[in-house]
Amino acid sequence: MSMRTFSSGCLVLRTFSRIMERQEGREQETGAEREKTRRSCAEKAGLGPPGNFAQLGSCHGRLKDFSNMHKRTKATLQLWWPLFESAKTVKWVRGVKGVFLANQKVDGKVTTLITFNKGRSWEPLAPPATDMNGKPVSCKAPDCHLHLHLRWADNPYVSGTVHTKDSAPGLIMGAGNLGSKLVEYKEEMYITSDCGKTWRQVFEEEHHILYLDHGGVIVAIKDTSIPLKILKFSIDEGRTWNIHNFTSTSVFVDGLLSEPGDETLVMTVFGHISYRSDWELVKVDFRQSFPRQCTESDYESWQLTDLQGEKCIMGRERTFRKRKDSSFCVKGKSYTSALAATPCQCTDDDFICDYGFERSYTEGDRCFPDFWFDPESPPESCHLGQNYQSSTGYRKVISNSCEGGLDKQQSAKQHNCPLLPPKGLKVGIKGQMLAVAPGDDITFIVHQEQGDTSSTRYQVDLGDGVRTIYQNLTVTDEPIQHRYEKPGVYKVTVKAENIAGHDEASMYIQVTEPLQEVHLEAVPIARRNREVNLSAIVLPTTANLTVFYWWLGDGPKPKLTLQNSLLTRFPESGEVSVTVQASNGRSMVQDTKIVRVYDNFQVIPLSFSRNLDRFNPNIPEWRRDVGQVVTKLLAKTTGIPQDSLVTVVNPGLPTTADLYVLPLDSKPAKGSILVDKRIPAVVQAVSDKNISFMVRGGLRVLVMLADPNAGYHGAAGGPGVWALAVIFLISVVGTGSFILYKFKRKLPGNRNIYAQMHNEKEQEMTSPVNHSEDTQHIIQGEEFIDDDLDSQTLGNTGGSPAFRSLIRTTTNHCY
Repeated sequence: MSMRTFSSGCLVLRTFSRIMERQEGREQETGAEREKTRRSCAEKAGLGPPGNFAQLGSCHGRLKDFSNMHKRTKATLQLWWPLFESAKTVKWVRGVKGVFLANQKVDGKVTTLITFNKGRSWEPLAPPATDMNGKPVSCKAPDCHLHLHLRWADNPYVSGTVHTKDSAPGLIMGAGNLGSKLVEYKEEMYITSDCGKTWRQVFEEEHHILYLDHGGVIVAIKDTSIPLKILKFSIDEGRTWNIHNFTSTSVFVDGLLSEPGDETLVMTVFGHISYRSDWELVKVDFRQSFPRQCTESDYESWQLTDLQGEKCIMGRERTFRKRKDSSFCVKGKSYTSALAATPCQCTDDDFICDYGFERSYTEGDRCFPDFWFDPESPPESCHLGQNYQSSTGYRKVISNSCEGGLDKQQSAKQHNCPLLPPKGLKVGIKGQMLAVAPGDDITFIVHQEQGDTSSTRYQVDLGDGVRTIYQNLTVTDEPIQHRYEKPGVYKVTVKAENIAGHDEASMYIQVTEPLQEVHLEAVPIARRNREVNLSAIVLPTTANLTVFYWWLGDGPKPKLTLQNSLLTRFPESGEVSVTVQASNGRSMVQDTKIVRVYDNFQVIPLSFSRNLDRFNPNIPEWRRDVGQVVTKLLAKTTGIPQDSLVTVVNPGLPTTADLYVLPLDSKPAKGSILVDKRIPAVVQAVSDKNISFMVRGGLRVLVMLADPNAGYHGAAGGPGVWALAVIFLISVVGTGSFILYKFKRKLPGNRNIYAQMHNEKEQEMTSPVNHSEDTQHIIQGEEFIDDDLDSQTLGNTGGSPAFRSLIRTTTNHCY
């Protein structure tokens, strides 16, 4: 035996790169690989080409769906289903048709079972008579059996826990334990060379296994986290083992690879000396260990039997050959394991229950139809003029090749296919999109579950006046293509009818323009616990069936409405975020506004000169810009802080607005009355016609009180209440001044007190609009809306939502 060690270099880097790529591909399974795994489920059950390993986690949903599979497929799955419902893993034994291993979990205990007839019957594994040292074991059936771990290896470059090979039939090696159940931490190694009939223990710990030369050489390396430099190999099916030092320096083994071909005798061990070292590839060549090629005299035959000694397996008596234990030769590329296969006569064991039937072990091991199944019902593909066979309840196991003897299908009756009425008619859209845009091409799909289709006529009504008639629609798969030009909701109806009966199906399709944007209309100022109306304006206005989601504050769930408005209350003071989302099935848009909630505030209704209505496009941006202009003018004219004034221009014509005077930050002292001087200042400025601005063309717009006689109103009462309060306050101040003047000689320091009160009185009686030089300066600083804006934008209600008013300052006087 020769050995060569390769250190770091191009070969190692390329090999390591391939290893990492394949490892990542294993961890992140692609869609194609997942589909391959799902297909392998049917293959393991005998429904297609044989595979290697079936993981029930991937197969469960696939196996349970009987409705869309062929009856033969359904019958096989029905046979396996009682095992699958409680099984953990299933593994096909390669090289022998019909043999499977499965781990079944019942009442928390996992046990290993084997079948020789593709799942018709299952039996536990027989325990070995002795351990690896030749001592008798105390494990006796039926209380104790052999159990194997049937799982994937985490590393794709080491073997799993059970090892089989196509060119080595009957040779199975796996890790497990003896007992009443499978134990997770016990991984002793066992081997069988007669396909599971007898077993032998070979190691006390789990090993990585590699088959060379059609199983003529079995290589084993201990599965451990410590570095190694020895491997074990056997040339007599695991009866004796030899030890070989494959490297002079211990390495951490990461994987085993063999060269292509089942006949190869060359393998590679790859790993690393330390966790920071380069990769080490060690090539082990067994070719020099064998002096010659095997001849016919070096082989002996063995016959396949099940655990009871039955020779007919899947309808054949099969004889294989293997190398004699005493022969020391190479099998080579021309080796074949199969020797002979003789057909057997069919017996009861070669048949299983057909689809829709279930075996009753209490009534003579017979197959009876399930309660939901009618054996006389014709198949779905049965058309008028054809024949079909009703099931006797039995069918031969798939891939079973027995001949003659018992035929449980012989008494099947022939029936003429009747004319069946259509049933289970469905109509859908390719792509499953039930909301489309005008002008989109739509493909309708019609499916019929039962009934004759060759003589059935299908009447299709597309809901917009288009009606068509089809023949054999579900057979020819002729597409129904259409295009809706106008928005709306259309009912599509398909009616299938023949002489035997009829069926009908319908669906609704929504044709709507995708939403472009939504504008949330919400007053920026609201009073706590008072009703507030929120409304949303959706563009385009032709959008139909729009659903609105209203998110208020930090609430976890929105309120849903079909109307574009919502009445609500805000229970807490402060800033509240209000968001509206509009959705029509094809798109979703949203807008957010901030609403400031107060306990009390003042509202002064305003109006404008009528020439402003000509330029009102009735869009939110324009109203917001005009409101900002009015607020800024009032703040400059009266000296009131701008952040305590908010002007909201109302939608519609004539153009009106509400001026919100927000509460002061300072609070009156206890027992005193605070007079808000901002209200008279605003009223005086507006009444004196000091608030105006210009629009394009030099037109001046005057801001006025909506009702000059009504004054203003607020949180504490109406205009009359506030007027009485002001009159009462003036009376109190006047009376106090008279008393102080009357007794001024009797009070010490009276002269200073009178002067102080006199000054306060003068301040109270002074108009808040000062016509001094400062006032003239404010008037000269007149505000204008930029007259360079496009006149079509201001004068057209259909103007662009991107409209913004620009502000500039001039030195003209305002009269």
